[in-house]
Amino acid sequence: MSDETMLQYAFKVIVSALVIVVVSELGKRSSFWGALLTSLPLTSLMAFIWIWRDTGNVAAIASLSHGIFWMVIASLPLFLVLPALLRNGVAFWPALGLSCVVVIGMYFALTRVLERFGVRL
Repeated sequence: MSDETMLQYAFKVIVSALVIVVVSELGKRSSFWGALLTSLPLTSLMAFIWIWRDTGNVAAIASLSHGIFWMVIASLPLFLVLPALLRNGVAFWPALGLSCVVVIGMYFALTRVLERFGVRL
């Protein structure tokens, strides 16, 4: 890899890491502001920008955006299952693991339903 490519990767990693640190630190101080910032599609926006800068491929960005839309719907149960488990005394790691299993199941179920309606991801 060229030095320029390595610098671009390093920049992407630093910006991405900073976003995660800011969100986690803000979440410690205020659940409202942490949730608000986390709910923004920052990862998606960064991916769109990186793809645009690297390739200029609007078709790839449009396809990624379309896929993200559907996958966000499947991931929403995480935000209901995890707090329900935690509030009912399930320890953090098992609750997180079970929530992830539920979301994975939702991904598979949603992709099967979408295929029946001709939606390809």
